[in-house]
Amino acid sequence: MVSRRSFTSSALAAFSAASLANLALPSPALAKEPPVYDPTPQFVRIKKQFLPGEILILTRSYYLYFVTEQRKAIRYGVGVGKAGLEFTGSAIIQRKAEWPSWRPTPEMIERSPRSYARFAGNSYVQPGGPDNPLGARALYLYQNGVDTYFRIHGTTQPETIGSSASNGCIRMLNEHVSDLYNRVPIGTKVTVL
Repeated sequence: MVSRRSFTSSALAAFSAASLANLALPSPALAKEPPVYDPTPQFVRIKKQFLPGEILILTRSYYLYFVTEQRKAIRYGVGVGKAGLEFTGSAIIQRKAEWPSWRPTPEMIERSPRSYARFAGNSYVQPGGPDNPLGARALYLYQNGVDTYFRIHGTTQPETIGSSASNGCIRMLNEHVSDLYNRVPIGTKVTVL
């Protein structure tokens, strides 16, 4: 015969087991999906410490922000430097170029001699154009009037946007860097975190 006490105990035990099972295995509907990376330029809000006309680059999230007005910015997707090669800190855009020429740094040639063999032992500079690694535009970063050899530039490898794949420069899709190029003057402050 089932007593009220044994029925209550059985029901509580069954309820507790079911509750624990639900806690141990969260429902997919309750699990939070990570945000999807979207390199498309879009207007977003930004912290008030960044002033209109400045550029902020958050390397861990692969986004560049051009501050358009107090607390508002255009966000672009970027590719950044591989571990150990990335640039951090502040710089000033002191030079701009359309379809820039390019030559790898001596360090790049030393790190990847097979990739850069045509540049070894000579002063060859690759002319600007659609096959040039700097892409359609380049913004040259300087600190205290000295070229850092880091750039914000276009790319011939659009698949690297949203990843850490470069030799330290900030890569953008050619149409995005062209848009940014038209918006920023010489003297623009760039902060890379």
